[in-house]
Amino acid sequence: MRYLPKSSAERKQMLAEIGVASIDSLFEVIPAEYRLTRDLDVPRQQAESEIIDYFRAAADKNATGYASFLGAGAYRHYRPVIIDSLVQRGEFLTSYTPYQAEITQGTLQAIFEFQTMIAELTGMDVANASMYDGSTGAAEAVMMAVRVTGRHKAVVATTVHPEYREVMATYAKHQGLPSILVPYDHETGRIDLAALEAAVTNETAAVLVQSPNFFGVIEDIPAIAAIAHAKGSLLIVSIAEAVSLGVVRPPVEADIVSMEAQSFGVALSYGGPFCGVIATKEQYVRQMPGRLVGQTVDGNGNRGFVLTLATREQHIRREKATSNICTNQALVALMATIFLTVYGKEGIRELAEHNLAKAHYAAKTLGSQPGAKLLFNAAPHFHEFVLQTDEAPAVWSQRLMDEKIVGGIDLTRWYPELKNATLWCATEIITRANIDTAAKVLAAAPVEA
Repeated sequence: MRYLPKSSAERKQMLAEIGVASIDSLFEVIPAEYRLTRDLDVPRQQAESEIIDYFRAAADKNATGYASFLGAGAYRHYRPVIIDSLVQRGEFLTSYTPYQAEITQGTLQAIFEFQTMIAELTGMDVANASMYDGSTGAAEAVMMAVRVTGRHKAVVATTVHPEYREVMATYAKHQGLPSILVPYDHETGRIDLAALEAAVTNETAAVLVQSPNFFGVIEDIPAIAAIAHAKGSLLIVSIAEAVSLGVVRPPVEADIVSMEAQSFGVALSYGGPFCGVIATKEQYVRQMPGRLVGQTVDGNGNRGFVLTLATREQHIRREKATSNICTNQALVALMATIFLTVYGKEGIRELAEHNLAKAHYAAKTLGSQPGAKLLFNAAPHFHEFVLQTDEAPAVWSQRLMDEKIVGGIDLTRWYPELKNATLWCATEIITRANIDTAAKVLAAAPVEA
């Protein structure tokens, strides 16, 4: 917002209109100790050229040219330049939301194509027009399962992204929805199936797992589904890394799939925007939150698109709404649509295979260094893995930074039992040279006397 100054005459006119004699009279309801009686302590005004110079100098302080092994739900992939060229076209960039669906055919078609590709990737019958992000998508999926089953308890794997679990806890706090956390197997990193079976009861509405999970491990979805369905519960599979579906079998046994589509051409930008998705089986479609675009023909037989379902409180009575989420990420979903279109079916598979190969080379190389070992190596991984080191991560992290490399994320923040364990991610952006350099740095730990 621009600052629009007012002249003294304009201020007098405004005060007169509201029947106040002065600015001091306007604010006299505020206790004197809370009123500012001096000028603001701000720097002098600057010319446009000075402001540009200031920000250029600040930008020079940014850490550029660093290789990053960070992942944990936010992934760096190559973005084809065509994405920004297309999404910045006026008809897309300015069409906030399809309130008048009949005249926003381009936006509706883009959403329809997005839904179609997401449904094909996840193995579900239908997908919505997108959610805010993967964390709210997972929480909304649990709320959806409550509506479908009429039950009010949830079972959640501790290997679901910790921040997703925090968002779900916020949702559930005032919903009367207690949840039980199920631990992971310390050998495989997968959910403990025996503990899961003990936790799921006839009162459980939803079982929420993530695959690949927060450790990068691929869960045994058929086995989990069998346990959930035996008690009449719905299985929700959260997918934080959408690219994994290029090689990982889609969770077709799930009842609801919640996914973060950021990897499909959405740039990492200080935490957002992201692009969440909910996909489900057709029988549950009327309990799905958000929008759903459908395809039809008009009176002249021409192909057209319509807003088929919009079960949000802006459209229907609040008590009947499936969510208070008031919009979808149409522009960000369009980025994902363009990305998937550019890569195509074979391209997505090749991209996933590239990530898989790169991560397995990184895991083998880093895990073979003195004082380092891989955890949860007994189960399949995609492009993330857990590395445990004799040295504290803070020590070798600084050595890596000296080589312009950002290492894995410390897991003890969420899993205190995993001492000196870090989560590493290797996408196609990481080079073999980056991996070899990181291995040398880990191997260069000082030898104790």
